[in-house]
Amino acid sequence: MRGLLITNGFVKENNFLSLWNALYEAAKAQGIALDYAKHDALLFDASSGTPLFDAAAYDFAILWDKDKYLGMQLEALGLRVFNSVDALAVCDDKALTHIALQKHGIPMPRTILVPRTYPYVGYGDFSFLDRAIALLGLPLIIKEASGSFGKQVYLANTREEAAAILEEHEGTPLLMQEFIASSRGRDVRAYVVGEHVAAAMVRSNDEDFRANVAQGGKTAVYTLSEEEEALCVRTARLLGLDYAGVDLLFGKQGPLVCEVNSNAHFQGLSACTGVDIAAAIVSHIAAQMKTR
Repeated sequence: MRGLLITNGFVKENNFLSLWNALYEAAKAQGIALDYAKHDALLFDASSGTPLFDAAAYDFAILWDKDKYLGMQLEALGLRVFNSVDALAVCDDKALTHIALQKHGIPMPRTILVPRTYPYVGYGDFSFLDRAIALLGLPLIIKEASGSFGKQVYLANTREEAAAILEEHEGTPLLMQEFIASSRGRDVRAYVVGEHVAAAMVRSNDEDFRANVAQGGKTAVYTLSEEEEALCVRTARLLGLDYAGVDLLFGKQGPLVCEVNSNAHFQGLSACTGVDIAAAIVSHIAAQMKTR
């Protein structure tokens, strides 16, 4: 059994490099052959689906990137891709995530998808914003549909602030979400692997409404309730994920799913909890390949 560990060839940050190395070392420790491959080296003749590399040497690929087009071409060759391209695509678009989960009754903050516009076209009189505020209240959260580390999440305290944020990002897919005051600067990151939560931590930030560690949040080991654990596992299963970071907010009536990350970073969680997430992911992949 031989696999590809596909990374983004243009990303050089140390936190990404250490994560990829953790996966490589975990595979090595379990006797699984895993070759590094930068995504820009895995080219195809897209007119015929012919790979310009020795794809036949591999049985599976860990696509630790968001290049769904590469993933689709690999799946067309018959390679098992972790996570699947369908799951990756749904998680990389927060609007699609909400659409996929709402029909199954997954509890989430009330959310309105911003009507699409285009650069230099604008949003007209913002009548849709007034309707959104009537439902969601103020302050409200505005998110870009794709984003990581909390960088593309904004808090609007007034209608004017909300309109300014929308104008600044016109043409970008956005969503508006109710602000869960009971969870301000605090959330849970649970890492689901297969049918279990491997580890969880609570993130808290006294200086920012976002709990992300990248925004200054602090972490502590967190023990999920049965309800929280079942919610995380069910959410990942519904999205077809082999492994995922599921973020929960502390709602007044119970936990709320905030976001689901198909390629969630796990180094901070491992350091916080002592759980080897990389080893858990590799073990799950090995088990899946044996039953394939």
